Amino acid sequence: MNRVYSVSQINAYIRRMFQSDYALNHIYIKGEVSNCKYHSSGHIYFSIKDVKSSLSCIMFASAKREGLKFRMQDGQTVVVGGNINVFERDGTYQLYASEIILDGIGVLYEEFERLKMKLYEEGLFDHEIKKPIPQNPQKVGIVTARTGAAIRDIVSIAKRRNPFVQLILYPAKVQGEGAGQSVARGIRVLDEMNLDTIIIGRGGGSIEDLWAFNEEVVARAIYNAKTPIISGTGHETDTTIADYAADLRAATPSAACELAIPNVRELFALIEGYKLQLKQQIERKYEWYQYRLEQYQTRLHLLSPKNRLLQQQMELVHYHTQIETAMKNKQKQYQHRLQLYIEKLKGLSPVSKLTGGYGYVTDANEQPISHVSQVEAGSQISVMMIDGTMMAQVTEVHHRPQERSSDA
Repeated sequence: MNRVYSVSQINAYIRRMFQSDYALNHIYIKGEVSNCKYHSSGHIYFSIKDVKSSLSCIMFASAKREGLKFRMQDGQTVVVGGNINVFERDGTYQLYASEIILDGIGVLYEEFERLKMKLYEEGLFDHEIKKPIPQNPQKVGIVTARTGAAIRDIVSIAKRRNPFVQLILYPAKVQGEGAGQSVARGIRVLDEMNLDTIIIGRGGGSIEDLWAFNEEVVARAIYNAKTPIISGTGHETDTTIADYAADLRAATPSAACELAIPNVRELFALIEGYKLQLKQQIERKYEWYQYRLEQYQTRLHLLSPKNRLLQQQMELVHYHTQIETAMKNKQKQYQHRLQLYIEKLKGLSPVSKLTGGYGYVTDANEQPISHVSQVEAGSQISVMMIDGTMMAQVTEVHHRPQERSSDA
């Protein structure tokens, strides 16, 4: 008997076969919607059919947020993109949808992808060619409809952010036949007006409503423009060829205005900040140069001839004082020595011996008489006393007997 398999094994095997088939994992199927049910969980259960067959489908809530742009209803012809897989429990296969497009719109999406790839390969979307947006514009051009929410929002935001910026509107046709040519013409006209920035865009809508901004003529007008261009088309989730070609893409026209026009209050605050920084830097510089000036003044004062002369005068006074002190000290030393010499001389002076009754005796020839043998009786002598001189005559001469030595 051949090998027997379980139902689970067969269903798992079939599921692996579906998963390994590349075509079934990346497939788009066209059909009419039937049995469409929006579940409370957020999932959508439906079938698509043609004249011969039908196919069960499911779109999970997580895929619906990005892959479905309209409300599905029975009878609609749609193109469903996703993958086909087997639900093992029930042994059924179904299409797990990741994208659902209304028939007709699908053709537009194909054209969108074809043109995007073509322009990408030509380099119209390269980041290297993107022009920087001026930070402080004076004139901003706008290519959009004369009436509508887009221009009202742009004007309102511009007045609030910076009323000094001049807005120049080119009222273009942004929807319907000839809209792409009108937008492209508006870009070329404003580009010749020497503006700072150009905003292009319109409010949200379906892919058909936004198709003017997906036309090649608009993309090439953006590419050839000398003026930086901001594209703000549709809602945040909408993306157009113009967004890829523009120098900067904004989610909405209002966001484009905010990117193009700076908030003047923030600019004033920034200027005040720079002003404060500049003031602080100037004060620090002033303090530094004031300090250097004081240093130079001190050096100049020290090196000036007047100050040097004053220094030399002070040194002269100092030396004069030193010399004067030294001379006084020397004078005192010499005075002391002189006093000693005087006292010594007094001790040796004959005159000093005349005190106490002594006298200085000379003969008539004023020769000193030191021995009695030098005079005779009758000789004239002079006796000098401390207070005068007396003249006398020797009447007698007495010789003192000589003492004999002890050896005699």
